[in-house]
Amino acid sequence: MTHLIDRRLQGKNKSAINRERFLRRYKSQIKDAVGRAIKGRSITDIENGEKVSIPVKDVGEPHFGHAHGGVWETVNPGNTEYQKGDQFNRPRSGGGAGRGRAGNSEETTQDDFMFELTREEFMNYFFEDLELPNMVKTQLTKTPEFRNQRAGYNISGTPSNIHVLRSLRGALGRRIAVGGSSRKEMARLEFEVERLLDQGVSETDPRVLELKQEIHRLNLRLLAIPFIDPFDLRYSNRIKVPKPSTQAVMFCIMDVSGSMDEGRKDTAKRFFILLYLFLKRAYDKIDVVFIRHHTAAAEVDENEFFHSRESGGTVVSSALHLLQKIIGERYSNGDWNSYVAQASDGDNWDNDSVLCKQLLNNTIMPEVQYYTYVEITDGPQQNLWEQYTEVADHHRNFAMQKIVTPADIYPVFRELFKKQVK
Repeated sequence: MTHLIDRRLQGKNKSAINRERFLRRYKSQIKDAVGRAIKGRSITDIENGEKVSIPVKDVGEPHFGHAHGGVWETVNPGNTEYQKGDQFNRPRSGGGAGRGRAGNSEETTQDDFMFELTREEFMNYFFEDLELPNMVKTQLTKTPEFRNQRAGYNISGTPSNIHVLRSLRGALGRRIAVGGSSRKEMARLEFEVERLLDQGVSETDPRVLELKQEIHRLNLRLLAIPFIDPFDLRYSNRIKVPKPSTQAVMFCIMDVSGSMDEGRKDTAKRFFILLYLFLKRAYDKIDVVFIRHHTAAAEVDENEFFHSRESGGTVVSSALHLLQKIIGERYSNGDWNSYVAQASDGDNWDNDSVLCKQLLNNTIMPEVQYYTYVEITDGPQQNLWEQYTEVADHHRNFAMQKIVTPADIYPVFRELFKKQVK
């Protein structure tokens, strides 16, 4: 009998290959289940895993069976009613009479197959058909950049890269190895000469002279070993390794004036969290800059950005001026991809909205990769929306949408970052 032993390293998850095959085979059903799960959970918990269920009829597997056809004359153990050869009518076709009762519960029944997606699997399905638009700069920064890194030693190279210590160590080892037998022989002959002299043999004795001549010959042989040979030279070896260059900065700009109540701030926060999770999947390194404004703008930390309360009027241009300053001071070297997400209720001083349009057109839009503006209001569009519409007409990397309720966050997000038709 042949025994097959699977020694593939899969950690604790011994069914990793079967799980991947299952996810590939039922991709469409799982994606639909993820879509249904999204509607019933909070955006702040969007990066956790999820238990999803798909109908059992969609996970049916082909299998072989043995049909019980023909004439049966089997009597099973425990039978007290029939004997071999008895005949009885075939049961009527169709399903048997059920004894259960219809349930009124909304819980998952036996007709659903329930399993749990990991966080990474859930996020893969969540963002599968989304992309970052206008990633020209990203593609350029993904061109491999290399840095020199030491990688041991080589037997060839330029004189400036000679490693003196390693070369002398190799030369010493070579001299010891090459002259080892000669030194042992010379030490034996010197001991023999001393033994003869101790016995009273004269230094002019032919045997002593012969031994000294041999010692002299061995000594010349050892002196002939070069102190350092080209074979001993070692050069510092340096290789080029790719340097991480894909990095992004995300600017979160939020209006915290008196017209932005807590409900609108919470909606803006959920949108920012969703955008942050999306960018984390596309970039190895991402910085987040929080800017909040009323009549004046300030860069704050995350806690103050989402929880500090402000009041007063609204001057959006103050936030754009601060955004322009931060980009110029910290992120203007061309290695960063800048993304800006602005949330506001659209209320702004009339004259200031025109200034915002000018700042975006002239200075900010050429410096950023993508600019998204969401207006959180259940009323008509405000004056800021009208000015931003003109910005969107001139810049393809500017997008704007309106959010009325938290339920609109995910559809709006998908609309802002849907894959572009090539």
